[in-house]
Amino acid sequence: MENLTKEDLKNFKTELLSDLKTIIGEESEYAKLSSDWEWLRSKAVRELMKISPSTLQNLRIAGKIRYKKIMGSYYYSKNDLIKLFKD
Repeated sequence: MENLTKEDLKNFKTELLSDLKTIIGEESEYAKLSSDWEWLRSKAVRELMKISPSTLQNLRIAGKIRYKKIMGSYYYSKNDLIKLFKD
């Protein structure tokens, strides 16, 4: 069995931080959408697409993304958002 030194732990820390920065930096908008959710709430869509509430409303009215209104909250189709990002 090999003993760990402080230098080993420092190297491990440096590698771990580097890997985390790489993972976080490579996360694209498309990757954020690839979760298990089929429908996303308005706030999540606005933050993801970096758009205002009125822009989201215009996309909804224009029929570019499907939505459901449940008890006053709008939910948007993840598949339509992916399609919109690709176009």
